[in-house]
Amino acid sequence: MFTDLKTQDKVVGAKQVKRSLSRSEVQTVFIARDAEKKVTGEIEDLCRSKDVNVMYVDTMEELGEACGIDINAAVAALLNKN
Repeated sequence: MFTDLKTQDKVVGAKQVKRSLSRSEVQTVFIARDAEKKVTGEIEDLCRSKDVNVMYVDTMEELGEACGIDINAAVAALLNKN
C-alpha cells in the first residue's frame, strides 16, 4: 500500500488531505510519526470519524520520498479509485 503513493492518485499535505477527507475521497491516510501533533491530530480525528484507514510512516522524509516529491511530508492520502 505504501508503494502505491508513487503510482496512484494522491494528495500531499495537511490542507489537501483534510479537504479530501471532508469530501469522502480518501482510501488511506499516511502520517509521519515525526510530524508535529498539531498538524496530524485533527487529521487522525477526521480519519476516525470517517472510518478511514491510517498507516504510519517513520519519518516525514520517508513519506515525501514515497510520494515522489523532493520535500518532507507530514501527511499524504491515497484517493479512492473511480
